[in-house]
Amino acid sequence: MSRCGDVYENRVTGEYAVILRGTEDRGDGPGIAHLTARPGAAVVGEHFHPFLVEKFTVLRGRLDARIAGRTLSLGPGQSATVEPGVAHDWWNGSKTEEAHVLVEVERAKSAAHVDPNRFELLIGMLFGLANDGRVDRKGRPYPLQAAVIAREFADVIVFTHPPPAIQRIALGILAPLGRWLGYRAIIPDYCKPHAHVTPASDVLAAAGLTPE
Repeated sequence: MSRCGDVYENRVTGEYAVILRGTEDRGDGPGIAHLTARPGAAVVGEHFHPFLVEKFTVLRGRLDARIAGRTLSLGPGQSATVEPGVAHDWWNGSKTEEAHVLVEVERAKSAAHVDPNRFELLIGMLFGLANDGRVDRKGRPYPLQAAVIAREFADVIVFTHPPPAIQRIALGILAPLGRWLGYRAIIPDYCKPHAHVTPASDVLAAAGLTPE
């Protein structure tokens, strides 16, 4: 799906990610991206990853996060690691300054059965829907589409709201209805990288990588 220099952009949430180590060149290490969170940018909502470890390291600016109920403000050189099953959320609270962040994603050591590349597939799908105008103002897909995606990618991401019991009931009704109406969890054209650039050499160095 992706290699170093490929770009995924979400024009609704303000996220711009340059892949540093992608699905085609990651080897056994984590997938790594240089995320630029524009002023006011925010991920689509509080969530957790059942089998993935996610690490954020701020290069420039500040990234605000809530991890396991604790609110943090990370500055340059500071990192936070989110273990599987831990609820988290993040946003750029600045109105003027971008946040530049290294994001590393890898599967937990006990999750050899999980394909870590599905995380990027999900990101491509969510960003593609956003760029096509098929989400709300916070970047969230509409209910039937969201239900189909949530059912397909339950191994990758679980949102904390609404509560789990309500989600199970809703997904049991909405996901089959959405599929019957033609909603798809994976649209190949959405999941392709949106552009290709040359990553900055200092960012590659910060990620422990060298230019090709």
